[in-house]
Amino acid sequence: MTEHYHADQVGSLLRPPELLKSRTAYAESRLSREQLRAAEDEAIREAFRRQKQLGIDGLTDGEMRRGRWLTGMADAVDGFVANPVELEWKGPGGGKEVSTAHAVGAKLRKLRKLTERELPFLTQHAPGPFKITIPAPSNFVLASYKAGLTEQFYPTHADLLNDLVQITRDEIEWMRSHGATYIQFDAPFYSHYLDPEQRTRMSAAGLDPDRELENAIAGDNACLEGFTRDAVTFALHVCRGNRRSAWYAEGGYDTIAEKLFCQLRVDRFLLEYDDQRSGGFEPLRLVPQGKTVVLGLVTTKDPKLESQDDLLRRIDEAARFIPLDRLALSTQCGFASTAAGNMLSMDEQWCKLGLVVDTAKKVWN
Repeated sequence: MTEHYHADQVGSLLRPPELLKSRTAYAESRLSREQLRAAEDEAIREAFRRQKQLGIDGLTDGEMRRGRWLTGMADAVDGFVANPVELEWKGPGGGKEVSTAHAVGAKLRKLRKLTERELPFLTQHAPGPFKITIPAPSNFVLASYKAGLTEQFYPTHADLLNDLVQITRDEIEWMRSHGATYIQFDAPFYSHYLDPEQRTRMSAAGLDPDRELENAIAGDNACLEGFTRDAVTFALHVCRGNRRSAWYAEGGYDTIAEKLFCQLRVDRFLLEYDDQRSGGFEPLRLVPQGKTVVLGLVTTKDPKLESQDDLLRRIDEAARFIPLDRLALSTQCGFASTAAGNMLSMDEQWCKLGLVVDTAKKVWN
């Protein structure tokens, strides 16, 4: 592990209104691809400036080039097909919603690098150390395996996961060769294994949630085999869904903690802890020596700024279960897992990140 960042962030940032307008114009063929790229470049440069000004340890490009946090896989890999799904969101604007997801409808074939439009710009223009995020391959076993379709090409979840692992390993090798030193797997689908409602649904579909969890961990671990940690940090972010300030899963880490923390071979866990849906800190006692936990105490779902005294108190509570020097602080999730973003303003976003930095300085400096 190469870094010891105490003021971290998950990855995505709110897209500026000008960039959202450019994306709409491009979708309507009123803007060229080159013009859209220029608008993205400008938004990323401004995001770099603001992050550097605040003192965030690991910079990101805000995922400004993405429509959603996981679309890079379907955009870069042939074999995904549009698939309508119904999700039940909780919180602001919650309820059942039909949206278009991507199911695996053919053998997967990688056409290009997932991050080929992001990493070169980060390498050339980030004014400091940066992180880059990719979806964990385990996500797609739950998100993209469609009964009656996918099994024609991948008879089992394990068959699909094997190809996803190879695609992801290729991506990691490319990212490492191009200077990435902090690589984060985004893995919200791990929350399905801790949510009682989602576990019930899996069981009803003939799946054993605990066995599926073990398979997911084994698949994600397979992506990391052979990569030495003297020059790269691998992290995993677990959330419970993040769309326009809503979420879809609830429950503490207790059900998955021992397997997730002890078996998954990442260096750093970024964990949601912004409200009661995430449970208590007790499972952190199971995190092995040498691994860092980044406490996601500052919510990106609500514009209200947290009390720093409350954050300091909660960090002290967490330190009862894991040493303080193995903790760090971040927001609970990104600000824009989808391009539309969560229900807060740009100024409120930067205030939240500023609070993360200021609090981390008080605790660890």
